[in-house]
Amino acid sequence: MKVLVTGGAGYIGSHVVIELCEAGYDVVVFDDLSLGHRENVDHRAIFIKGSTLNDDSLATAFLEKPDAVIHLAAWKAAGESMTDPGKYAQNNIIGTINLLNAMCRFDVKTFVFSSTAAVYGYPQYLPVDEKHPVNPINYYGYTKLVIEENLKWYSELKGIRFAALRYFNAAGYDIHGRVRHRERNPQNLLPIVMEIASGERKHLDIYGNDYDTPDGTGVRDYIHVNDLASAHVQALKYLKDKCINLTVNLATGVGYSVLDVAYETESVTGQRIPYNIVDRRPGDPAELIAVSKEAEKILNWQPRYSDLTTLLKTMWTLYSS
Repeated sequence: MKVLVTGGAGYIGSHVVIELCEAGYDVVVFDDLSLGHRENVDHRAIFIKGSTLNDDSLATAFLEKPDAVIHLAAWKAAGESMTDPGKYAQNNIIGTINLLNAMCRFDVKTFVFSSTAAVYGYPQYLPVDEKHPVNPINYYGYTKLVIEENLKWYSELKGIRFAALRYFNAAGYDIHGRVRHRERNPQNLLPIVMEIASGERKHLDIYGNDYDTPDGTGVRDYIHVNDLASAHVQALKYLKDKCINLTVNLATGVGYSVLDVAYETESVTGQRIPYNIVDRRPGDPAELIAVSKEAEKILNWQPRYSDLTTLLKTMWTLYSS
């Protein structure tokens, strides 16, 4: 079986490609390298440089005759999406519609979509499950929700079967060290503390320490990128075996505070993580964690590497080298 992976040279994509190759799939990577690294693409995969915004380059990719698509090509900085929504509308929404239309032209019916738990917005209850109302609070989350809605229509009208995988806070690097180039322009907490530990930043800004949490700082869950990669492969197999659409969370149900992350980073790296307490950011809930009972039940998937220590150790291996 041959799989086209858009964004396959990116942070999550390069790990998914390795997992697919290890599972015996033939893989075609399609990436414009705006965020990805060509060097991170597994040597067993075919690489095509191109953009989902270009129909000609998409056609080139589909001439490889894939049987399925895993779609990871998206902008994902929530803050930037609020200041430059046009960039996110074009790449995330229009790019995905172009991809779906190409699938229809080339008669490809299986689609695994990298969605986000940002579709849920402010948590009305915790932990967040798939029954939680969707009401995104940033434009990035909105673009992913729009795509999910389009997938339902393309499934009904064009016969495409899809899995939408919603997750927060991907972190870590390949546990076997097979991905050697770091994510470009990361904006999340764990890469920031790694940059402090490696001397690239001077300190951590903690946005508020007066939340209703054990230490007053915000609590989030994190999912190891290897665990995400395995879920994409299991979702692909489910779609091929069952031909039933799927929307599931990928999470641990375990939350870590900002201070938890800072202190564990000090323990893992042996480096001090200086921090300043600054004002809260608008829109930040005190706690945000999700559960993956549906993925456990349907896909027989469970995270294996998503404890905080393993996340940080696999990152430090790369940041300290």
